[in-house]
Amino acid sequence: MWKKWLLLWMLLVGTAFPAGAETLILIQGYQAKGADWRSSGITDALISAGWLDGGQISLSATSLEVPPGPRFFTVELSTEAQLLRQLEQLKQHIDKVNSARPGESLILVGHSAGGVLGRLFMVQYPQESVSALITFASPHLGTESAELGLALSQSPLGWATGLLGKKYDILGRSEGLFFDLVRERPGSLLFWLNRQPHPQARYVSVVRDENLSWIGDLVVPVWSQDMNQVLQLRGRAVTIPTDGNHGLDQKDGKLLLHILRRLRSS
Repeated sequence: MWKKWLLLWMLLVGTAFPAGAETLILIQGYQAKGADWRSSGITDALISAGWLDGGQISLSATSLEVPPGPRFFTVELSTEAQLLRQLEQLKQHIDKVNSARPGESLILVGHSAGGVLGRLFMVQYPQESVSALITFASPHLGTESAELGLALSQSPLGWATGLLGKKYDILGRSEGLFFDLVRERPGSLLFWLNRQPHPQARYVSVVRDENLSWIGDLVVPVWSQDMNQVLQLRGRAVTIPTDGNHGLDQKDGKLLLHILRRLRSS
């Protein structure tokens, strides 16, 4: 199914893609870690195709060694924090990459909330050399799951977990992020973000189409995963429907490789 969409994409999308786009930044979602890109098989697919594993960029690192040739990095993020806090951390990581390899463009790949974070980065820092954003199952227009989490954080359950201490207060730590990811409405982060100018780049949405699997994505509705539904990106994004649930697996690694090959050859 997705191969047909990639072929169609070649006919419809004509934005030039710089040959110097050699670095992938893999951005995880809520409560995930950079290592999840490895355990899911995504990085194995990249390595098998010649991409070099640059490792995880930690928040404590002051400099970075970037190997020559195509490479990817995972990043350390406070994935339960508000997106603006995570944005600061992502900017630090990308600054380290740019310092080591000035002038090279980047490709951001985000899963779930990580895809929204990548888009927020591009809007806030349009001068950065980001050639493409590829998102997997990302809530670009918000999700009821965040609204449920927000309601729980403000309920007696949320107050009770707060009494157990910061270690156990997941709802309290996540309250700001939940608010960031509610379905877009005036005053919300997504309402603002989706109405800001987006820089010229390739935008690719991988969406979990419930018609292609028994269950589909129970966390983010398919319409919210499609960047063509974002006000400022209508007609500018490519949407690729896939089967599967909200998580990442080996099939996503193979699909990511196909997308990257199309990007680099077109």
